[in-house]
Amino acid sequence: MNDNTLTWDDFIKVEMRVGTILTAEVFKQVKKPAYKMQIDFGEFGIKKTSAQITKLYAPEELIGNQIVAVINFPKKQIANIMSECLVLGAVGEQHEITLISPDRKIKNGTRIG
Repeated sequence: MNDNTLTWDDFIKVEMRVGTILTAEVFKQVKKPAYKMQIDFGEFGIKKTSAQITKLYAPEELIGNQIVAVINFPKKQIANIMSECLVLGAVGEQHEITLISPDRKIKNGTRIG
């Protein structure tokens, strides 16, 4: 095993869950272009975050979409908000982020595994 290999126990510690974006707006207080969002994770609550996804998405088209995020990282101060989750996406060649989302609507809070 090399240093990058995860054990099953490592993997199951990561709580990747589905949530629905409730709000998305330009995050004016950060250096790199980003949106601040509120995401509904069902029984796990509504969580705030920031995401650098401005190259491919406009705030109004994000609202109502389901995404996948890690919800059990420690909270992190980003400018004037406390980020409570990490939205997952694929990083393209031009550093554009394509969000990861389920291909059909499922219950908010559903675990990815």
